[in-house]
Amino acid sequence: MLNAAVQPTSIKSIQAAPMSALTMTPNSSFRLPADAPIGVFDSGVGGLSVLRHVRAQLPQEQLIYFADTGFAPYGDKPEHVIVERSLAVAGFLLERGAKALVVACNTATVAAIKALRARYPALPIVGVEPGLKPAAAASRSGKIGVLATDSTLSGDKFLQLRAQISRASGAEFLLQACVGLVDLIEQGQFDTPAVDAMLERYVAPLIAQGADTLVLGCTHYPFVRAAIARAAARHATQAVTLIDTGDAVARQLARLLDAGGLLRAAPDGPAASVGMSTQADAGVDASALLLGYTTASATALSAAFAGLLDLAPPVVAVQI
Repeated sequence: MLNAAVQPTSIKSIQAAPMSALTMTPNSSFRLPADAPIGVFDSGVGGLSVLRHVRAQLPQEQLIYFADTGFAPYGDKPEHVIVERSLAVAGFLLERGAKALVVACNTATVAAIKALRARYPALPIVGVEPGLKPAAAASRSGKIGVLATDSTLSGDKFLQLRAQISRASGAEFLLQACVGLVDLIEQGQFDTPAVDAMLERYVAPLIAQGADTLVLGCTHYPFVRAAIARAAARHATQAVTLIDTGDAVARQLARLLDAGGLLRAAPDGPAASVGMSTQADAGVDASALLLGYTTASATALSAAFAGLLDLAPPVVAVQI
């Protein structure tokens, strides 16, 4: 489990309807639309791997992170359930003034991004897709392993993408559903014997079939990147390339915001983060530009922020 100090004053528990002092709405102190926050959501903590790229690419932006941990994992849920949850979370974020959405979950992207774009046609929405195209370009053998949830690998959107890239590149994609891996990561297991044993079962057959490139097809998996690399190295006779699309997602988000005139200006001082921060007034702390929500334990999400990103933003537990 994650070991991280949690500041009790930063943790609250509310129902979805009431607005707390931490809640951001279109009437908050920032100016719309450019000063509005970006909403980022995932079924749990996996989307933090995307959030860190967004923060690096767009350090001036205010961000809301929503972990739907109370309904995790999405990977074993029927598609209609994932669509319902994604629409509910998106609605929650928009009620809090989000100017754009990042679906920081491969499973939710495959299942729900079409429905999200239909519901909110004017809203910039960026999803996460397994990096099949960069993997095809990187592979020397033409055989690529794709590690993902079963829902992602069986989704029509993914299967169409695989067929398209295969036709264009001649690459062969070897699919491996990693059942149970998200659960271990949600428990804070990143470098444990249980993770190593599970990855041995999933990675070894791909290497044995000639894969020299592995796609991390779930946003949780970058947090066990080192364990995946070790599993591959135990069986490979040459270097294995790992593909993570978090940086590409952040760059696409930046392009959409720029095209829509929605990029937030760099702050001149601490006042730029007003309405977001509960930190003491000592400059613009990175945590002051970030707010977290979760449908499970606020303490657990606070620990994930601290342990994975070294951040201590306010975290609010909600029910939607």
